[in-house]
Amino acid sequence: MDKVNCTVINHLGAAKEGTGRLTGNEDLKREGQHDQAKAKLQEAGDRAKRAAADIGENVQDVARKLKQGFSKD
Repeated sequence: MDKVNCTVINHLGAAKEGTGRLTGNEDLKREGQHDQAKAKLQEAGDRAKRAAADIGENVQDVARKLKQGFSKD
């Protein structure tokens, strides 16, 4: 799920939660809270994936520079 989808799901969840609160519909309120939590967890997972990829790229870059440094001798 991309960031736009997560944002849409989060906002729809907030709308469901608000509607549930206004109408006294606890099921709709909980469904909205669930949707918001799902979107936030997905966003956190996506951020973690990007951070891991960045770390991997940095490690590869350092390894490449070390290899170049050793092969100049």
